[in-house]
Amino acid sequence: MGDKKYPVITISREYAAYGRTVARGLSEALGIPFYDKDFVRMTAEKSGYSEEEIKLEGERMSRASRFLNGLLNNAMVYNSSYDGIFNAQKEVVLELAEKGPCIIVGRCADDILTEADVPVFKVFLYADMKHRIVRASELDENAGRDPEKAIEKRDILRSTYYKQYTGKEFGDYKNFNICLDTGAIGTDKCVEILVGLFK
Repeated sequence: MGDKKYPVITISREYAAYGRTVARGLSEALGIPFYDKDFVRMTAEKSGYSEEEIKLEGERMSRASRFLNGLLNNAMVYNSSYDGIFNAQKEVVLELAEKGPCIIVGRCADDILTEADVPVFKVFLYADMKHRIVRASELDENAGRDPEKAIEKRDILRSTYYKQYTGKEFGDYKNFNICLDTGAIGTDKCVEILVGLFK
């Protein structure tokens, strides 16, 4: 990345908008690490929660859970699993940023690094429903499910989680350096555009 002006690249994305595909391609093109499974493992080690629990609660929160979380957090004896996992993820994000250039997908990393005054380049990926349905249908986690309903549910869970821990609206273009439509542009072209910015 040359002068390493942006040592950390964060990718926020709509569900099934090819976020990991773009992250993987960008990682290979720039020769910097993309943290995915390692991120989950590191968070599990820090939090004491299982990798499965982190996959389930690491970026998903229902509106009812958000309400209950806020209500119970006023009780001093209550310790939310959402909060425990988020705090562990925050530690991991900041530790990875200290190591040097890398790519982090989701996990509110864009906001965590901005708040910590760490130089970061923030990407948001989105796509129309037609392209997202195709992608959601390819994912094992949606086997036997209506892909459109799966997308709608995950969008709500993800935006609720983001709002809970950043206080911001998920996908608001003002919070990012660049927003790309992976459906209209294609993942390869998105990677090419991003590589062009850094090289």
